[in-house]
This record gives sequence, C-alpha cells and structure tokens, in this order.
Amino acid sequence: MIAGVANVWMPVGDVDRAKKFYSETLELSIVKDDGDWVEFEADGMRVALNGREKRGAGADGGPVLTFQPEGSLDDAVAGLKGRGVEFPGEVSEHEWGRVATFRDPDGNEIQLYEPPKN
Repeated sequence: MIAGVANVWMPVGDVDRAKKFYSETLELSIVKDDGDWVEFEADGMRVALNGREKRGAGADGGPVLTFQPEGSLDDAVAGLKGRGVEFPGEVSEHEWGRVATFRDPDGNEIQLYEPPKN
C-alpha cells in the first residue's frame, strides 16, 4: 500500500523566486524542472514546488516541511540568518528535540529539527 513519501509539494506564486530560494539559499539539488513544477532532492525525499496550483501560496495554511540539518541546529540557523532568512521566534526546546521555524518567500512554513542528544 503505502511505501513512503514520494514528495512533499508546496504551491508557490513565483516559481523562479522559490526555485532560487530552495536551490541557492537552502542548497538543495534540482532533480526535475518542468517550468511550473520543480523537484529537489532532500536526503532521499523529493520536495516539489508547484506554480500551477496557486491556491495556498502565501496563505496561512499549507504544508509544513521539516529538514534535519547536516550539523547542529544552531549552526544551521546562524548560516541561514547570514543568508537573509528571518526566524520569527527562538529555537524551541522539547523532550523530543529542538525546532527552529522560518518561512520561504511564499509564506510556507519550514522547520529545522534536531533530535534529542542521548
């Protein structure tokens, strides 16, 4: 039945702007680019931008995409801030890990997640 996630896609108002953010700012590799549909490789998961379906772009709803940083969460937050990404709140601490939330240029919520240290 369900084997796993094929991709997570997000509606975007400006595909070129979103593509630049995901490829240059987040440094994800583009694996498919069909104009209004762009897919990125993210550690075995496909993340897609959909310019054909604008409903939800820039709205409060939509998917939440969570990435696990290569190094520490704090280093990833600092690196993204250095690239102009704004984090509206502080890193939140939970028994199940730490989370830092930011938004892409279309208002889609993105999180960085760091599992707890044992």
